[in-house]
Amino acid sequence: MITVYDDSYKEEVIKLIMHVQNVEYEVGISVKEQPDILDIHSNYINDGGNFWIALNDNGEVVGSIGLQRKTKGVAVLKKFFVYKDYRGKEFGTGKKLYEALLDFAKKQGFSKIILDTPSKATRSHGFYNKVGFKEIDKEDLPIKYDYPDRNSIIFLLEL
Repeated sequence: MITVYDDSYKEEVIKLIMHVQNVEYEVGISVKEQPDILDIHSNYINDGGNFWIALNDNGEVVGSIGLQRKTKGVAVLKKFFVYKDYRGKEFGTGKKLYEALLDFAKKQGFSKIILDTPSKATRSHGFYNKVGFKEIDKEDLPIKYDYPDRNSIIFLLEL
């Protein structure tokens, strides 16, 4: 089930993000380097973006995705993570999270969505390409924003 984030899921969301980043992909990013996950409402929802979570049948967080509004027409897709056991077509967790974000972005009138992803997260690169994102150079970003992994690949989706 996909639902909009609320603070009762805060610890589970942080645990998910840290696990996928640092255990699965060994990126080595601390919570301190991504303070947005400590206050989802202030960093996503209150500014015109949103944040969704995927719950399994036991009501546990198994996925997340966030959309940060940067300017009137530009948003950043962030914190798109799904536990390994819930990935793939048979679950559709990532696809459902992404569809919730895309539907929201279109309704809010965003024209561009950008994202950064670690260069070693090749499975996610395939997903982004499949749903229409194009890889761009950092110099071609339509806005300026910080991201913790300097070996990231940047993607852009024109809506």
